[in-house]
Amino acid sequence: MVRKSSCSTLGISPLIPEALGHHALPLRASLFTTFLCILFGANAVAIKISLTGLGVFTNAGMRFGIAALVIYLWARYTGKPLAVKRNQVHQLVILAMFFFVQLSLFYFGQNKTTASHGTLITNVLPFVVMILAHYCIPGDTINLRKVSGLVLGFAGVLVLFFDHTVLTGDALRGDLFILLAVLVWGCHVVYMKKVIEGFHPIQVTLYPVSLAAPLFLLSGFLWDGEMVRFIDASIIKAMLYQTLVTAAFGFVAWNTMIQKFGATALHSFVFIMPVSGVFLGVTLLGEPVTANLICAIVLVVTGLIVVNRVSRNRLPR
Repeated sequence: MVRKSSCSTLGISPLIPEALGHHALPLRASLFTTFLCILFGANAVAIKISLTGLGVFTNAGMRFGIAALVIYLWARYTGKPLAVKRNQVHQLVILAMFFFVQLSLFYFGQNKTTASHGTLITNVLPFVVMILAHYCIPGDTINLRKVSGLVLGFAGVLVLFFDHTVLTGDALRGDLFILLAVLVWGCHVVYMKKVIEGFHPIQVTLYPVSLAAPLFLLSGFLWDGEMVRFIDASIIKAMLYQTLVTAAFGFVAWNTMIQKFGATALHSFVFIMPVSGVFLGVTLLGEPVTANLICAIVLVVTGLIVVNRVSRNRLPR
Protein backbone atom coordinates (compact mmCIF):
# COMPACT_ATOMS: atom_id res chain seq x y z
CA MET A 1 0.00 0.00 0.00
CA VAL A 2 1.29 3.44 -0.87
CA ARG A 3 0.90 6.06 1.81
CA LYS A 4 0.86 9.56 0.54
CA SER A 5 1.19 12.88 2.25
CA SER A 6 -1.31 15.54 1.33
CA CYS A 7 1.51 17.92 0.55
CA SER A 8 1.69 17.15 -3.09
CA THR A 9 -1.97 17.95 -3.30
CA LEU A 10 -1.26 21.41 -2.10
CA GLY A 11 1.47 21.77 -4.63
CA ILE A 12 3.69 23.36 -1.98
CA SER A 13 6.02 20.65 -0.92
CA PRO A 14 5.29 16.95 -1.49
CA LEU A 15 7.31 15.75 1.46
CA ILE A 16 7.17 12.04 2.24
CA PRO A 17 7.08 11.21 5.94
CA GLU A 18 8.30 7.65 5.63
CA ALA A 19 10.12 5.25 3.33
CA LEU A 20 7.89 3.24 1.04
CA GLY A 21 10.29 1.09 -0.93
CA HIS A 22 13.48 1.80 -2.84
CA HIS A 23 14.72 1.55 -6.40
CA ALA A 24 17.77 3.42 -7.67
CA LEU A 25 16.74 6.26 -9.93
CA PRO A 26 18.20 6.24 -13.45
CA LEU A 27 19.60 9.50 -14.78
CA ARG A 28 16.46 10.64 -16.59
CA ALA A 29 14.27 9.92 -13.57
CA SER A 30 16.73 11.78 -11.33
CA LEU A 31 16.64 14.82 -13.58
CA PHE A 32 12.85 14.73 -13.75
CA THR A 33 12.56 14.43 -9.95
CA THR A 34 14.93 17.39 -9.58
CA PHE A 35 12.73 19.33 -12.00
CA LEU A 36 9.61 18.50 -9.95
CA CYS A 37 11.27 19.60 -6.71
CA ILE A 38 12.24 22.93 -8.30
CA LEU A 39 8.62 23.40 -9.42
CA PHE A 40 7.29 22.68 -5.93
CA GLY A 41 9.85 24.96 -4.32
CA ALA A 42 8.73 27.84 -6.55
CA ASN A 43 5.11 27.60 -5.45
CA ALA A 44 5.50 30.07 -2.56
CA VAL A 45 6.74 32.65 -5.08
CA ALA A 46 3.66 32.10 -7.27
CA ILE A 47 1.38 32.46 -4.23
CA LYS A 48 3.12 35.69 -3.23
CA ILE A 49 2.59 37.12 -6.74
CA SER A 50 -1.09 36.18 -6.93
CA LEU A 51 -1.78 37.66 -3.49
CA THR A 52 -0.90 41.12 -4.80
CA GLY A 53 -4.23 41.23 -6.64
CA LEU A 54 -6.42 38.59 -4.97
CA GLY A 55 -7.73 38.25 -1.45
CA VAL A 56 -6.19 35.57 0.75
CA PHE A 57 -9.22 33.26 0.84
CA THR A 58 -10.25 34.10 -2.73
CA ASN A 59 -6.82 33.05 -3.99
CA ALA A 60 -7.05 29.70 -2.21
CA GLY A 61 -10.65 29.13 -3.32
CA MET A 62 -9.92 29.81 -6.98
CA ARG A 63 -6.77 27.74 -6.95
CA PHE A 64 -8.19 24.63 -5.33
CA GLY A 65 -11.56 24.87 -7.05
CA ILE A 66 -9.86 24.72 -10.45
CA ALA A 67 -7.37 22.09 -9.21
CA ALA A 68 -10.22 19.89 -7.95
CA LEU A 69 -11.89 20.05 -11.37
CA VAL A 70 -8.65 19.17 -13.17
CA ILE A 71 -7.88 16.27 -10.82
CA TYR A 72 -11.46 14.98 -11.14
CA LEU A 73 -11.28 15.01 -14.94
CA TRP A 74 -7.90 13.27 -14.82
CA ALA A 75 -9.27 10.62 -12.42
CA ARG A 76 -12.25 9.94 -14.66
CA TYR A 77 -10.06 9.78 -17.75
CA THR A 78 -7.64 7.30 -16.15
CA GLY A 79 -10.34 5.26 -14.43
CA LYS A 80 -9.25 5.96 -10.84
CA PRO A 81 -11.76 4.83 -8.17
CA LEU A 82 -13.89 7.72 -6.88
CA ALA A 83 -16.64 5.94 -4.92
CA VAL A 84 -16.24 5.89 -1.13
CA LYS A 85 -18.09 4.01 1.59
CA ARG A 86 -20.63 5.76 3.77
CA ASN A 87 -18.54 5.28 6.92
CA GLN A 88 -15.60 7.05 5.21
CA VAL A 89 -17.45 10.31 4.63
CA HIS A 90 -16.78 11.72 8.11
CA GLN A 91 -13.06 10.99 7.71
CA LEU A 92 -13.01 12.95 4.45
CA VAL A 93 -14.83 15.84 6.17
CA ILE A 94 -12.19 15.87 8.93
CA LEU A 95 -9.43 15.89 6.30
CA ALA A 96 -11.19 18.77 4.54
CA MET A 97 -11.34 20.77 7.79
CA PHE A 98 -7.63 20.18 8.40
CA PHE A 99 -6.97 21.27 4.82
CA PHE A 100 -9.07 24.42 5.14
CA VAL A 101 -7.47 25.52 8.43
CA GLN A 102 -3.88 24.83 7.44
CA LEU A 103 -4.19 26.56 4.07
CA SER A 104 -6.02 29.54 5.55
CA LEU A 105 -3.19 30.03 8.03
CA PHE A 106 -0.55 29.47 5.34
CA TYR A 107 -2.01 31.93 2.84
CA PHE A 108 -2.63 34.53 5.53
CA GLY A 109 0.96 34.19 6.70
CA GLN A 110 2.42 34.18 3.19
CA ASN A 111 0.57 37.42 2.48
CA LYS A 112 2.59 39.10 5.24
CA THR A 113 6.07 37.55 5.03
CA THR A 114 8.53 36.82 2.23
CA ALA A 115 8.37 33.81 -0.09
CA SER A 116 11.84 32.78 1.15
CA HIS A 117 10.71 32.65 4.77
CA GLY A 118 7.49 30.87 3.79
CA THR A 119 9.39 28.21 1.84
CA LEU A 120 11.88 27.50 4.61
CA ILE A 121 9.29 27.35 7.40
CA THR A 122 7.05 25.07 5.30
CA ASN A 123 9.93 22.64 4.89
CA VAL A 124 10.05 21.87 8.62
CA LEU A 125 6.87 19.83 8.05
CA PRO A 126 8.68 16.44 8.03
CA PHE A 127 10.18 17.28 11.41
CA VAL A 128 6.73 18.10 12.84
CA VAL A 129 5.31 14.87 11.37
CA MET A 130 8.22 12.93 12.86
CA ILE A 131 7.46 14.20 16.37
CA LEU A 132 3.70 13.63 16.11
CA ALA A 133 4.10 10.18 14.54
CA HIS A 134 6.42 9.14 17.37
CA TYR A 135 3.56 9.57 19.85
CA CYS A 136 0.56 8.77 17.63
CA ILE A 137 1.61 5.93 15.32
CA PRO A 138 2.94 2.66 16.79
CA GLY A 139 6.35 1.69 15.47
CA ASP A 140 7.10 5.13 13.99
CA THR A 141 9.78 6.01 16.52
CA ILE A 142 12.49 8.67 16.58
CA ASN A 143 16.14 7.62 16.56
CA LEU A 144 19.34 9.59 17.15
CA ARG A 145 19.75 10.41 13.44
CA LYS A 146 16.23 11.82 13.26
CA VAL A 147 16.77 13.86 16.42
CA SER A 148 19.91 15.37 14.89
CA GLY A 149 18.00 16.37 11.76
CA LEU A 150 15.14 17.67 13.89
CA VAL A 151 17.42 19.95 15.89
CA LEU A 152 19.03 21.31 12.72
CA GLY A 153 15.69 21.95 11.02
CA PHE A 154 14.12 23.83 13.90
CA ALA A 155 17.35 25.73 14.52
CA GLY A 156 17.03 27.00 10.95
CA VAL A 157 13.52 28.30 11.63
CA LEU A 158 14.65 29.86 14.91
CA VAL A 159 17.36 31.76 13.03
CA LEU A 160 14.68 33.22 10.73
CA PHE A 161 12.82 34.69 13.70
CA PHE A 162 15.90 36.76 14.55
CA ASP A 163 16.23 38.16 11.02
CA HIS A 164 15.74 41.81 11.98
CA THR A 165 16.57 43.01 8.45
CA VAL A 166 13.39 41.43 7.07
CA LEU A 167 11.08 40.97 10.05
CA THR A 168 8.86 43.96 10.58
CA GLY A 169 5.83 43.46 12.81
CA ASP A 170 3.69 42.15 9.93
CA ALA A 171 6.41 39.83 8.62
CA LEU A 172 6.96 38.33 12.06
CA ARG A 173 3.26 37.64 12.38
CA GLY A 174 3.34 36.10 8.91
CA ASP A 175 6.15 33.74 9.94
CA LEU A 176 4.24 32.75 13.08
CA PHE A 177 1.07 32.05 11.09
CA ILE A 178 3.00 29.84 8.65
CA LEU A 179 4.62 27.98 11.54
CA LEU A 180 1.16 27.44 13.05
CA ALA A 181 -0.05 26.23 9.63
CA VAL A 182 2.77 23.68 9.55
CA LEU A 183 1.77 22.40 13.00
CA VAL A 184 -1.84 21.90 11.81
CA TRP A 185 -0.47 20.42 8.60
CA GLY A 186 1.52 17.87 10.62
CA CYS A 187 -1.66 16.81 12.46
CA HIS A 188 -3.33 16.47 9.05
CA VAL A 189 -0.58 14.17 7.75
CA VAL A 190 -0.60 11.98 10.87
CA TYR A 191 -4.39 11.67 10.79
CA MET A 192 -4.22 10.77 7.11
CA LYS A 193 -1.65 8.08 7.83
CA LYS A 194 -4.04 6.56 10.36
CA VAL A 195 -7.06 6.45 8.02
CA ILE A 196 -5.57 6.20 4.54
CA GLU A 197 -5.55 2.39 4.42
CA GLY A 198 -9.18 2.35 3.31
CA PHE A 199 -8.74 5.00 0.61
CA HIS A 200 -7.18 5.34 -2.80
CA PRO A 201 -4.75 8.32 -2.85
CA ILE A 202 -6.93 10.13 -5.40
CA GLN A 203 -9.86 10.06 -2.96
CA VAL A 204 -8.01 11.68 -0.07
CA THR A 205 -6.75 14.27 -2.51
CA LEU A 206 -9.84 15.14 -4.49
CA TYR A 207 -12.61 15.17 -1.88
CA PRO A 208 -10.96 17.29 0.85
CA VAL A 209 -9.93 19.84 -1.80
CA SER A 210 -13.43 19.84 -3.31
CA LEU A 211 -15.06 20.35 0.10
CA ALA A 212 -12.64 23.07 1.18
CA ALA A 213 -12.75 25.17 -2.03
CA PRO A 214 -16.31 26.54 -1.42
CA LEU A 215 -15.35 27.34 2.19
CA PHE A 216 -12.40 29.38 0.92
CA LEU A 217 -14.63 31.31 -1.48
CA LEU A 218 -17.27 31.93 1.20
CA SER A 219 -14.56 33.13 3.59
CA GLY A 220 -13.24 35.39 0.83
CA PHE A 221 -16.69 36.92 0.40
CA LEU A 222 -16.97 37.52 4.16
CA TRP A 223 -13.46 38.58 5.12
CA ASP A 224 -11.29 39.43 2.11
CA GLY A 225 -12.69 42.94 1.75
CA GLU A 226 -12.05 43.04 -1.97
CA MET A 227 -12.02 39.50 -3.30
CA VAL A 228 -10.35 40.65 -6.52
CA ARG A 229 -8.48 43.95 -6.34
CA PHE A 230 -7.05 43.68 -9.83
CA ILE A 231 -5.98 41.08 -12.38
CA ASP A 232 -2.97 41.31 -14.68
CA ALA A 233 -0.85 38.90 -16.70
CA SER A 234 1.51 38.09 -13.82
CA ILE A 235 -1.37 37.16 -11.49
CA ILE A 236 -3.01 34.98 -14.14
CA LYS A 237 0.30 33.21 -14.77
CA ALA A 238 0.85 32.74 -11.03
CA MET A 239 -2.63 31.23 -10.60
CA LEU A 240 -2.15 28.91 -13.58
CA TYR A 241 1.19 27.85 -12.11
CA GLN A 242 -0.31 27.04 -8.69
CA THR A 243 -3.34 25.30 -10.15
CA LEU A 244 -2.09 23.40 -13.18
CA VAL A 245 1.66 23.02 -12.67
CA THR A 246 1.92 22.13 -8.99
CA ALA A 247 -1.55 21.09 -7.78
CA ALA A 248 -2.52 19.08 -10.89
CA PHE A 249 0.54 18.11 -12.96
CA GLY A 250 2.74 17.96 -9.85
CA PHE A 251 0.34 15.59 -8.11
CA VAL A 252 0.15 13.22 -11.06
CA ALA A 253 3.88 13.30 -11.81
CA TRP A 254 5.01 12.88 -8.20
CA ASN A 255 2.69 9.97 -7.53
CA THR A 256 3.74 8.35 -10.79
CA MET A 257 7.36 8.54 -9.67
CA ILE A 258 6.51 7.10 -6.24
CA GLN A 259 4.55 4.28 -7.87
CA LYS A 260 7.42 3.44 -10.22
CA PHE A 261 10.49 3.91 -8.04
CA GLY A 262 9.28 4.05 -4.43
CA ALA A 263 9.36 6.99 -2.04
CA THR A 264 12.75 6.18 -0.55
CA ALA A 265 14.42 6.86 -3.88
CA LEU A 266 12.79 10.30 -3.98
CA HIS A 267 13.79 11.17 -0.41
CA SER A 268 17.24 12.40 -1.33
CA PHE A 269 15.77 15.13 -3.55
CA VAL A 270 13.55 16.96 -1.03
CA PHE A 271 16.32 19.34 0.02
CA ILE A 272 16.05 20.95 -3.44
CA MET A 273 12.64 22.44 -2.58
CA PRO A 274 13.74 25.02 0.01
CA VAL A 275 16.80 25.90 -2.08
CA SER A 276 14.58 26.47 -5.12
CA GLY A 277 12.05 28.54 -3.18
CA VAL A 278 14.64 30.84 -1.63
CA PHE A 279 16.58 31.27 -4.87
CA LEU A 280 13.47 32.19 -6.87
CA GLY A 281 12.17 34.45 -4.10
CA VAL A 282 15.42 36.38 -4.23
CA THR A 283 15.75 36.50 -8.03
CA LEU A 284 12.11 37.01 -9.07
CA LEU A 285 10.75 39.06 -6.16
CA GLY A 286 13.92 40.87 -5.17
CA GLU A 287 13.77 39.62 -1.58
CA PRO A 288 16.86 40.47 0.49
CA VAL A 289 19.64 37.94 1.08
CA THR A 290 20.59 38.16 4.74
CA ALA A 291 23.05 36.24 6.90
CA ASN A 292 20.11 34.78 8.82
CA LEU A 293 18.49 33.56 5.60
CA ILE A 294 21.69 31.86 4.42
CA CYS A 295 22.23 30.27 7.83
CA ALA A 296 18.60 29.11 7.96
CA ILE A 297 18.67 27.44 4.55
CA VAL A 298 21.94 25.63 5.42
CA LEU A 299 20.44 24.32 8.67
CA VAL A 300 17.07 23.31 7.16
CA VAL A 301 18.63 21.62 4.12
CA THR A 302 21.18 19.78 6.27
CA GLY A 303 18.41 18.65 8.60
CA LEU A 304 16.36 17.31 5.68
CA ILE A 305 19.38 15.44 4.30
CA VAL A 306 20.15 13.91 7.71
CA VAL A 307 16.55 12.83 8.34
CA ASN A 308 16.02 11.40 4.87
CA ARG A 309 19.40 9.68 4.53
CA VAL A 310 18.97 5.93 4.22
CA SER A 311 21.74 3.77 5.55
CA ARG A 312 23.26 1.51 2.90
CA ASN A 313 22.88 -1.56 5.04
CA ARG A 314 19.09 -0.96 5.15
CA LEU A 315 18.64 -0.92 1.39
CA PRO A 316 17.39 -4.14 -0.23
CA ARG A 317 19.84 -5.95 -2.46
